[in-house]
Amino acid sequence: MRLAVLKEREAFETRVAATPETVKKLVGLGLTVAVETGAGLGAAITDSEFTAAGAEIAPNAEDALRGAGIVFAVQMPSEEIRALIPRGALLVCIAGAFANPALVPALAEKGIDTAAMELLPRITRAQAMDVLSSQANLAGYRAAIEAAAAFERSFPMMMTAAGTVAPARVFVIGAGVAGLQAIATAKRLGAIVSATDVRPAAREEIRSLGATFVGVEDEEMKTAQTAGGYAREMSEAFRQKQAALIAETVAKNDIVICTALVMGRKAPTIVTEPMVGGMRRGSVIVDLAADAGGNCALTRPGEMVTTENGVKILGWRNWPGRIPVAASNLYARNLFTFLSAFWDKETKAPKLPETDEIVKGVMLTRAGAVVHPEFLPSRAA
Repeated sequence: MRLAVLKEREAFETRVAATPETVKKLVGLGLTVAVETGAGLGAAITDSEFTAAGAEIAPNAEDALRGAGIVFAVQMPSEEIRALIPRGALLVCIAGAFANPALVPALAEKGIDTAAMELLPRITRAQAMDVLSSQANLAGYRAAIEAAAAFERSFPMMMTAAGTVAPARVFVIGAGVAGLQAIATAKRLGAIVSATDVRPAAREEIRSLGATFVGVEDEEMKTAQTAGGYAREMSEAFRQKQAALIAETVAKNDIVICTALVMGRKAPTIVTEPMVGGMRRGSVIVDLAADAGGNCALTRPGEMVTTENGVKILGWRNWPGRIPVAASNLYARNLFTFLSAFWDKETKAPKLPETDEIVKGVMLTRAGAVVHPEFLPSRAA
Protein backbone atom coordinates (compact mmCIF):
# COMPACT_ATOMS: atom_id res chain seq x y z
CA MET A 1 0.00 0.00 0.00
CA ARG A 2 1.19 3.52 -0.83
CA LEU A 3 1.28 6.26 1.80
CA ALA A 4 1.61 9.86 0.61
CA VAL A 5 3.08 12.63 2.76
CA LEU A 6 1.97 16.04 1.51
CA LYS A 7 3.79 19.35 1.52
CA GLU A 8 1.82 21.86 3.58
CA ARG A 9 0.42 24.83 1.68
CA GLU A 10 -1.32 26.84 4.39
CA ALA A 11 0.25 30.15 5.32
CA PHE A 12 2.32 29.97 8.52
CA GLU A 13 2.50 26.14 8.38
CA THR A 14 6.09 24.92 8.74
CA ARG A 15 5.48 21.39 10.01
CA VAL A 16 5.49 18.09 8.14
CA ALA A 17 3.49 14.94 8.85
CA ALA A 18 6.39 12.48 8.66
CA THR A 19 10.08 12.47 9.53
CA PRO A 20 12.93 10.15 8.50
CA GLU A 21 12.40 8.34 11.81
CA THR A 22 8.74 7.60 11.12
CA VAL A 23 9.33 6.90 7.41
CA LYS A 24 11.62 4.01 8.40
CA LYS A 25 8.89 2.67 10.69
CA LEU A 26 6.20 3.07 8.03
CA VAL A 27 8.35 1.20 5.51
CA GLY A 28 8.80 -1.46 8.19
CA LEU A 29 5.03 -1.97 8.21
CA GLY A 30 5.21 -2.85 4.52
CA LEU A 31 4.19 0.55 3.14
CA THR A 32 5.61 2.36 0.15
CA VAL A 33 6.10 5.95 1.31
CA ALA A 34 5.98 8.86 -1.15
CA VAL A 35 6.97 12.29 0.16
CA GLU A 36 6.18 15.37 -1.88
CA THR A 37 9.38 17.25 -2.66
CA GLY A 38 10.20 20.02 -0.21
CA ALA A 39 7.67 18.78 2.35
CA GLY A 40 10.18 18.79 5.20
CA LEU A 41 12.16 21.93 4.48
CA GLY A 42 10.23 24.04 7.00
CA ALA A 43 11.22 21.52 9.67
CA ALA A 44 14.87 21.32 8.51
CA ILE A 45 14.41 17.93 6.77
CA THR A 46 15.78 17.61 3.23
CA ASP A 47 14.51 15.35 0.47
CA SER A 48 17.77 13.38 0.65
CA GLU A 49 17.13 12.57 4.31
CA PHE A 50 13.70 11.17 3.42
CA THR A 51 15.26 9.19 0.57
CA ALA A 52 17.89 7.73 2.91
CA ALA A 53 15.07 6.62 5.22
CA GLY A 54 13.43 4.68 2.39
CA ALA A 55 10.94 7.18 0.95
CA GLU A 56 10.28 7.98 -2.67
CA ILE A 57 10.37 11.70 -3.48
CA ALA A 58 7.44 12.82 -5.65
CA PRO A 59 7.85 16.03 -7.69
CA ASN A 60 4.32 17.25 -6.88
CA ALA A 61 1.15 16.39 -4.98
CA GLU A 62 -0.43 14.66 -7.96
CA ASP A 63 2.43 12.19 -8.27
CA ALA A 64 2.62 11.64 -4.51
CA LEU A 65 -1.11 10.87 -4.33
CA ARG A 66 -1.34 8.66 -7.40
CA GLY A 67 -2.48 5.26 -6.14
CA ALA A 68 -2.19 6.25 -2.45
CA GLY A 69 -4.26 4.31 0.06
CA ILE A 70 -3.20 6.50 3.01
CA VAL A 71 -2.45 10.23 3.12
CA PHE A 72 -0.63 12.00 5.96
CA ALA A 73 -0.90 15.77 6.33
CA VAL A 74 -0.75 18.38 9.08
CA GLN A 75 -3.57 20.69 7.99
CA MET A 76 -6.60 19.66 5.95
CA PRO A 77 -5.50 19.74 2.28
CA SER A 78 -7.16 22.31 0.03
CA GLU A 79 -10.10 21.38 -2.18
CA GLU A 80 -7.78 21.24 -5.19
CA ILE A 81 -5.45 18.78 -3.46
CA ARG A 82 -8.35 16.71 -2.09
CA ALA A 83 -9.57 16.27 -5.66
CA LEU A 84 -6.35 14.32 -6.30
CA ILE A 85 -6.83 11.89 -3.39
CA PRO A 86 -8.04 8.48 -4.62
CA ARG A 87 -11.54 7.45 -3.58
CA GLY A 88 -11.41 5.17 -0.53
CA ALA A 89 -8.05 6.50 0.70
CA LEU A 90 -7.57 7.20 4.42
CA LEU A 91 -6.66 10.85 5.13
CA VAL A 92 -5.08 11.47 8.54
CA CYS A 93 -4.64 15.12 9.54
CA ILE A 94 -5.88 17.98 11.72
CA ALA A 95 -9.19 18.56 9.95
CA GLY A 96 -10.53 21.75 11.58
CA ALA A 97 -14.02 20.57 10.68
CA PHE A 98 -15.89 22.70 13.23
CA ALA A 99 -14.68 25.85 11.47
CA ASN A 100 -15.94 24.71 8.06
CA PRO A 101 -19.46 23.19 8.03
CA ALA A 102 -19.22 22.29 4.34
CA LEU A 103 -16.02 20.28 4.75
CA VAL A 104 -17.29 16.98 6.14
CA PRO A 105 -20.07 16.47 3.56
CA ALA A 106 -17.55 17.29 0.83
CA LEU A 107 -15.14 14.66 2.16
CA ALA A 108 -17.93 12.08 2.21
CA GLU A 109 -18.99 12.95 -1.33
CA LYS A 110 -15.40 12.54 -2.53
CA GLY A 111 -15.23 9.14 -0.80
CA ILE A 112 -12.26 10.04 1.40
CA ASP A 113 -12.13 8.22 4.75
CA THR A 114 -11.03 10.98 7.11
CA ALA A 115 -9.44 10.71 10.57
CA ALA A 116 -9.50 14.11 12.33
CA MET A 117 -6.72 13.75 14.88
CA GLU A 118 -7.80 16.78 16.93
CA LEU A 119 -10.96 14.84 17.89
CA LEU A 120 -9.02 12.01 19.50
CA PRO A 121 -10.67 11.03 22.81
CA ARG A 122 -8.56 11.84 25.84
CA ILE A 123 -8.17 8.32 27.18
CA THR A 124 -5.05 6.55 28.43
CA ARG A 125 -4.75 4.31 25.37
CA ALA A 126 -4.72 7.33 23.07
CA GLN A 127 -2.11 9.45 24.86
CA ALA A 128 0.74 8.62 22.47
CA MET A 129 -1.49 9.63 19.52
CA ASP A 130 -2.72 12.90 21.03
CA VAL A 131 -1.71 15.61 18.56
CA LEU A 132 -3.40 18.39 20.53
CA SER A 133 -1.36 17.63 23.64
CA SER A 134 1.96 17.18 21.85
CA GLN A 135 1.56 20.41 19.90
CA ALA A 136 0.09 22.43 22.78
CA ASN A 137 3.00 21.43 25.00
CA LEU A 138 5.45 23.00 22.54
CA ALA A 139 3.21 26.03 22.02
CA GLY A 140 3.21 26.73 25.76
CA TYR A 141 6.99 26.50 25.89
CA ARG A 142 7.35 28.79 22.88
CA ALA A 143 4.91 31.30 24.39
CA ALA A 144 7.09 31.79 27.47
CA ILE A 145 10.27 32.03 25.38
CA GLU A 146 8.79 34.63 23.02
CA ALA A 147 7.35 36.56 25.96
CA ALA A 148 10.85 36.75 27.45
CA ALA A 149 12.26 37.92 24.12
CA ALA A 150 9.63 40.66 23.73
CA PHE A 151 9.82 41.79 27.37
CA GLU A 152 12.25 44.65 27.80
CA ARG A 153 13.06 43.86 31.41
CA SER A 154 14.51 40.83 33.15
CA PHE A 155 12.65 37.57 33.80
CA PRO A 156 14.60 36.42 36.87
CA MET A 157 15.48 38.49 39.91
CA MET A 158 19.10 39.64 39.68
CA MET A 159 21.11 40.88 42.65
CA THR A 160 24.07 42.94 41.45
CA ALA A 161 26.53 45.42 42.91
CA ALA A 162 24.51 48.16 41.22
CA GLY A 163 21.29 47.02 42.83
CA THR A 164 18.53 44.42 42.54
CA VAL A 165 16.53 43.78 39.38
CA ALA A 166 12.97 42.68 40.18
CA PRO A 167 11.65 39.46 38.59
CA ALA A 168 8.94 39.52 35.95
CA ARG A 169 5.38 38.72 36.97
CA VAL A 170 3.66 36.31 34.59
CA PHE A 171 -0.06 35.50 34.56
CA VAL A 172 -1.18 32.46 32.55
CA ILE A 173 -4.83 32.23 31.47
CA GLY A 174 -5.86 28.63 30.92
CA ALA A 175 -4.06 25.68 32.51
CA GLY A 176 -4.44 22.98 29.90
CA VAL A 177 -1.37 21.38 28.37
CA ALA A 178 -0.15 24.65 26.82
CA GLY A 179 -0.81 26.69 29.93
CA LEU A 180 0.92 24.26 32.26
CA GLN A 181 4.00 24.19 30.04
CA ALA A 182 3.97 28.00 29.89
CA ILE A 183 3.86 28.07 33.70
CA ALA A 184 6.73 25.59 34.00
CA THR A 185 8.89 27.42 31.46
CA ALA A 186 8.23 30.85 32.98
CA LYS A 187 9.15 29.46 36.40
CA ARG A 188 12.39 28.01 35.02
CA LEU A 189 13.18 31.44 33.57
CA GLY A 190 12.83 32.90 37.06
CA ALA A 191 9.50 34.71 36.90
CA ILE A 192 6.85 34.97 39.62
CA VAL A 193 3.95 33.07 38.09
CA SER A 194 0.21 32.95 38.71
CA ALA A 195 -2.47 31.26 36.62
CA THR A 196 -6.20 30.77 36.26
CA ASP A 197 -8.55 28.17 34.79
CA VAL A 198 -12.25 27.48 35.24
CA ARG A 199 -11.70 23.71 35.52
CA PRO A 200 -11.51 22.56 39.15
CA ALA A 201 -8.79 19.98 38.46
CA ALA A 202 -6.48 22.72 37.20
CA ARG A 203 -6.17 24.37 40.61
CA GLU A 204 -3.87 21.72 42.08
CA GLU A 205 -1.97 21.31 38.81
CA ILE A 206 -1.17 25.03 38.85
CA ARG A 207 -0.03 24.89 42.46
CA SER A 208 2.06 21.77 41.85
CA LEU A 209 4.20 23.76 39.41
CA GLY A 210 4.88 26.44 42.01
CA ALA A 211 2.44 29.02 40.64
CA THR A 212 -0.33 30.84 42.49
CA PHE A 213 -3.90 29.91 41.58
CA VAL A 214 -6.22 32.81 40.73
CA GLY A 215 -9.90 32.05 40.25
CA VAL A 216 -13.51 32.21 41.33
CA GLU A 217 -14.19 29.17 43.48
CA ASP A 218 -17.95 28.52 43.65
CA GLU A 219 -20.46 25.75 42.88
CA GLU A 220 -20.46 26.41 39.13
CA MET A 221 -16.72 25.84 38.95
CA LYS A 222 -17.28 22.21 39.98
CA THR A 223 -19.06 21.58 36.66
CA ALA A 224 -16.67 23.57 34.46
CA GLN A 225 -15.01 20.55 32.85
CA THR A 226 -16.45 18.20 30.24
CA ALA A 227 -16.04 14.42 30.39
CA GLY A 228 -13.40 14.79 27.68
CA GLY A 229 -11.29 17.10 29.84
CA TYR A 230 -12.09 20.34 28.02
CA ALA A 231 -13.37 23.60 29.51
CA ARG A 232 -17.15 24.01 29.42
CA GLU A 233 -18.77 27.31 28.46
CA MET A 234 -19.74 29.11 31.67
CA SER A 235 -22.75 31.23 32.69
CA GLU A 236 -22.79 34.99 32.28
CA ALA A 237 -22.77 35.51 36.06
CA PHE A 238 -19.67 33.33 36.46
CA ARG A 239 -17.94 35.10 33.57
CA GLN A 240 -18.58 38.49 35.17
CA LYS A 241 -17.07 37.40 38.49
CA GLN A 242 -14.11 35.84 36.73
CA ALA A 243 -13.63 38.94 34.56
CA ALA A 244 -13.47 41.24 37.58
CA LEU A 245 -10.83 39.06 39.22
CA ILE A 246 -8.82 38.74 36.02
CA ALA A 247 -8.92 42.50 35.40
CA GLU A 248 -7.40 43.09 38.82
CA THR A 249 -4.76 40.40 38.25
CA VAL A 250 -3.81 41.51 34.72
CA ALA A 251 -3.06 45.02 35.95
CA LYS A 252 -0.54 43.63 38.46
CA ASN A 253 1.41 41.52 35.96
CA ASP A 254 4.08 42.26 33.37
CA ILE A 255 3.27 39.37 31.04
CA VAL A 256 -0.04 37.67 30.29
CA ILE A 257 -0.06 34.38 28.38
CA CYS A 258 -3.50 33.45 27.03
CA THR A 259 -4.24 29.79 26.21
CA ALA A 260 -8.00 29.41 26.75
CA LEU A 261 -9.91 27.46 24.09
CA VAL A 262 -13.38 25.92 23.96
CA MET A 263 -13.55 22.90 21.65
CA GLY A 264 -15.42 23.68 18.45
CA ARG A 265 -16.08 27.35 19.30
CA LYS A 266 -14.48 30.74 18.91
CA ALA A 267 -11.96 31.43 21.65
CA PRO A 268 -13.51 33.35 24.56
CA THR A 269 -12.51 37.01 24.89
CA ILE A 270 -11.00 37.21 28.36
CA VAL A 271 -8.58 40.14 28.26
CA THR A 272 -10.69 43.16 27.28
CA GLU A 273 -9.52 46.46 25.84
CA PRO A 274 -9.88 48.26 29.22
CA MET A 275 -7.76 45.53 30.84
CA VAL A 276 -5.01 46.11 28.28
CA GLY A 277 -5.32 49.83 28.94
CA GLY A 278 -4.63 49.19 32.62
CA MET A 279 -1.32 47.43 32.00
CA ARG A 280 1.91 49.35 32.33
CA ARG A 281 4.09 50.31 29.38
CA GLY A 282 6.40 47.53 28.24
CA SER A 283 4.03 44.73 29.28
CA VAL A 284 3.51 41.78 26.95
CA ILE A 285 0.45 39.71 26.05
CA VAL A 286 1.01 36.39 24.27
CA ASP A 287 -2.19 35.04 22.70
CA LEU A 288 -1.95 31.33 21.87
CA ALA A 289 -5.65 31.38 20.93
CA ALA A 290 -5.08 33.80 18.03
CA ASP A 291 -6.02 31.20 15.39
CA ALA A 292 -9.43 30.82 17.06
CA GLY A 293 -10.08 34.55 17.31
CA GLY A 294 -7.93 35.30 20.35
CA ASN A 295 -8.44 35.62 24.10
CA CYS A 296 -7.45 39.30 23.95
CA ALA A 297 -9.85 41.79 22.38
CA LEU A 298 -6.97 43.60 20.66
CA THR A 299 -5.23 40.56 19.18
CA ARG A 300 -4.68 40.67 15.44
CA PRO A 301 -4.14 37.09 14.22
CA GLY A 302 -0.77 36.73 12.54
CA GLU A 303 0.61 40.02 13.86
CA MET A 304 2.40 41.66 16.76
CA VAL A 305 0.78 44.95 17.70
CA THR A 306 1.83 47.65 20.15
CA THR A 307 -1.01 49.53 21.81
CA GLU A 308 -1.10 53.25 22.51
CA ASN A 309 -0.07 52.60 26.11
CA GLY A 310 2.95 50.54 25.00
CA VAL A 311 1.68 46.98 25.51
CA LYS A 312 2.94 44.41 23.00
CA ILE A 313 0.40 41.79 21.90
CA LEU A 314 1.81 38.72 20.15
CA GLY A 315 -0.93 37.09 18.08
CA TRP A 316 1.10 34.77 15.90
CA ARG A 317 -0.73 32.03 14.05
CA ASN A 318 0.20 28.37 14.43
CA TRP A 319 2.32 28.56 17.57
CA PRO A 320 3.56 24.94 17.32
CA GLY A 321 4.79 25.84 13.83
CA ARG A 322 7.14 28.38 15.42
CA ILE A 323 9.15 25.46 16.77
CA PRO A 324 8.80 23.25 13.67
CA VAL A 325 11.54 20.66 14.16
CA ALA A 326 10.29 19.48 17.54
CA ALA A 327 6.63 19.92 16.54
CA SER A 328 7.07 17.81 13.39
CA ASN A 329 8.91 15.08 15.30
CA LEU A 330 6.10 14.75 17.84
CA TYR A 331 3.28 15.09 15.31
CA ALA A 332 4.81 12.47 13.02
CA ARG A 333 5.13 10.07 15.96
CA ASN A 334 1.49 10.71 16.89
CA LEU A 335 0.36 9.76 13.39
CA PHE A 336 2.58 6.68 13.21
CA THR A 337 1.30 5.49 16.59
CA PHE A 338 -2.29 5.89 15.43
CA LEU A 339 -1.73 4.00 12.21
CA SER A 340 0.36 1.22 13.77
CA ALA A 341 -2.22 0.68 16.52
CA PHE A 342 -4.76 -0.29 13.85
CA TRP A 343 -2.40 -1.99 11.42
CA ASP A 344 -3.30 -5.47 10.17
CA LYS A 345 0.00 -7.32 9.66
CA GLU A 346 -1.58 -9.99 7.47
CA THR A 347 -3.24 -7.66 4.94
CA LYS A 348 -0.64 -4.89 5.42
CA ALA A 349 -3.45 -2.35 5.62
CA PRO A 350 -5.18 -0.33 8.35
CA LYS A 351 -8.08 -2.03 10.11
CA LEU A 352 -10.32 0.49 11.86
CA PRO A 353 -13.05 -1.26 13.91
CA GLU A 354 -16.18 0.89 13.99
CA THR A 355 -16.79 -0.04 17.64
CA ASP A 356 -13.37 1.09 18.85
CA GLU A 357 -13.50 4.18 21.06
CA ILE A 358 -10.58 5.87 19.33
CA VAL A 359 -11.91 5.13 15.85
CA LYS A 360 -15.38 6.44 16.77
CA GLY A 361 -13.79 9.60 18.13
CA VAL A 362 -11.66 10.53 15.12
CA MET A 363 -13.44 9.25 12.02
CA LEU A 364 -15.39 11.97 10.24
CA THR A 365 -16.26 10.08 7.08
CA ARG A 366 -16.14 6.48 5.95
CA ALA A 367 -17.13 4.64 2.75
CA GLY A 368 -18.70 7.79 1.30
CA ALA A 369 -20.79 8.61 4.40
CA VAL A 370 -20.53 11.02 7.34
CA VAL A 371 -20.06 8.86 10.45
CA HIS A 372 -19.04 11.22 13.29
CA PRO A 373 -22.07 11.98 15.50
CA GLU A 374 -21.19 15.70 15.71
CA PHE A 375 -21.44 16.08 11.93
CA LEU A 376 -24.34 13.85 10.95
CA PRO A 377 -26.87 15.63 8.68
CA SER A 378 -29.60 15.35 11.34
CA ARG A 379 -27.28 16.97 13.92
CA ALA A 380 -26.24 19.75 11.52
CA ALA A 381 -29.90 20.55 10.77
